[in-house]
Amino acid sequence: MHTYIQSLERELSAGDTTEHTHRTALKILLESLNTDIIATNEPQHITAVGAPDFRIIKNKLAIGYVECKDIGKNLDEALETDQLKRYLHSFHNFLLTDYLEFCWYVGGKLRVKKTLGTLVKNKVKQDKDCLQDVADGLTAFLNNDPEPIGSPKELAGHMARLAHMIREIIINSLGKELVTGSLHAQWQAFRENLIPELSVEEFADMYAQTVAYGLFAARCEADNGKDFTRQQAAYLIPKTNPFLRKLFNYIAGPELDESITWAVDDLSLVLVQIF
Repeated sequence: MHTYIQSLERELSAGDTTEHTHRTALKILLESLNTDIIATNEPQHITAVGAPDFRIIKNKLAIGYVECKDIGKNLDEALETDQLKRYLHSFHNFLLTDYLEFCWYVGGKLRVKKTLGTLVKNKVKQDKDCLQDVADGLTAFLNNDPEPIGSPKELAGHMARLAHMIREIIINSLGKELVTGSLHAQWQAFRENLIPELSVEEFADMYAQTVAYGLFAARCEADNGKDFTRQQAAYLIPKTNPFLRKLFNYIAGPELDESITWAVDDLSLVLVQIF
């Protein structure tokens, strides 16, 4: 923990820091607290359209998500944004931090809130009594069991939350993408061939539902569920459903937009757990 604080202070002393500056230090800290996990730092251009800053991967399964704000950011105010409301709804195991304060949520409810100290002239005034508490809280976050999937209802709920996240990312991506981009091309193709008056929101709904149902249909056909991936799904969707097969291949095949790749992959990993 002391090494982490030193890294923050070194970066702060260099000046011109942002919420992205300290990601490497946080990644090192998290992976040192649990050597079985990988803290995947999402690229800035992907987080800009809706992805959390970190995905915590253990045994090829996404077990948690982390959203980072700049040091000193009021996290209570951040929780009032649409982005954070979506995250709390979608992610069972979620950590919000400004690199000094750490708020851990399970099932949308606050479980632990601890701080390392306060920032004073680019130095962290440590609350030494809380250092171990923060370490313990982060360790518990990293060790938390994935959301249980023991019934069709639980599976449907988990898939629906990730599908909703995909929908929101598509809407955000279309708002930022040039009209010559790949998502706009797909939206236009849908309007030309299926529904002329298709809105952005309706397109995003159709896109997310096709991905979710296509993955589920493919997973039902997989011989070895433990090795199931998004890449396999395009080949596993039954030929008896040619419309779904062609549509899924078109929107979620090799040309899948990178802004939602992480969410589609996580949805695939959810399906690994069933059967």
